[in-house]
Amino acid sequence: MKILSIGLGIFILTCAAGAEVFLETFDDRDIIEQWQELTILNFGDGLPGPHSWEIVDGQLQSLIMGDERVTHLFLIGDKEWQDYDIEVDVKPLRKHGPAHIAIASRIHQNQENQTWGVLCTIGDTPIPEPKSMALCFGRRLLDGDAFLHFEGKPYRSLSVGRWSHLKLSVHGKHLTFWINGEQVLGPVTLEAKRFLVQERGFLFPDYPNGKVGFGVSNYAALFDNLSITTGDNIPNPRGLAVTPRTKLATTWGNLKQF
Repeated sequence: MKILSIGLGIFILTCAAGAEVFLETFDDRDIIEQWQELTILNFGDGLPGPHSWEIVDGQLQSLIMGDERVTHLFLIGDKEWQDYDIEVDVKPLRKHGPAHIAIASRIHQNQENQTWGVLCTIGDTPIPEPKSMALCFGRRLLDGDAFLHFEGKPYRSLSVGRWSHLKLSVHGKHLTFWINGEQVLGPVTLEAKRFLVQERGFLFPDYPNGKVGFGVSNYAALFDNLSITTGDNIPNPRGLAVTPRTKLATTWGNLKQF
């Protein structure tokens, strides 16, 4: 896992109920934050190609150079985070092959230093047959040999050249996924399960806590207006700046319109 230092503008907005909203508008290039880039294989094949994350005109651009079967995740948060709502605007710019957009939650390492997480994706799924689907699954992220399907349904891919809004809500053992305001998957129940996969045993965790993020596979795309609404008394990522309450209305007024 590679640690990136990128000029980002994350703000913390305090809510009346004690929760906090981390809002990233990608406008402030002078604030350096610690994000993590995580590259994972899809279905056990494919090698990472040239890829970059870059702030362009107040938006985060994910740029790949060719067809590949990997997912590039961009992560933030604290390993102790548990309950949160993640929302982000995304505009796919170009497909380089079968492609999807992902939101990741509860990314953590277990005692064996294995990295696990839950992903919800919208886009092309090559197995069991090629089609566009919304999927929610848990997996061991750095290897492609442990994959637990939670829920899925046929769903059209996001329109290239148009902004869409994704939301993932994770509270307790339940997870729900929205696309453009429509509840598409869930509530999904997260439970620890043991399976035998290719004569090897895997214990899938119940994903109790972890970081959050978003990412792409085979898309060039723009991301903007990432918000993470957290619960009470949860650790803050290091170095985050606090947005004054007077800026709240202006910040939310600049969100994408659909």
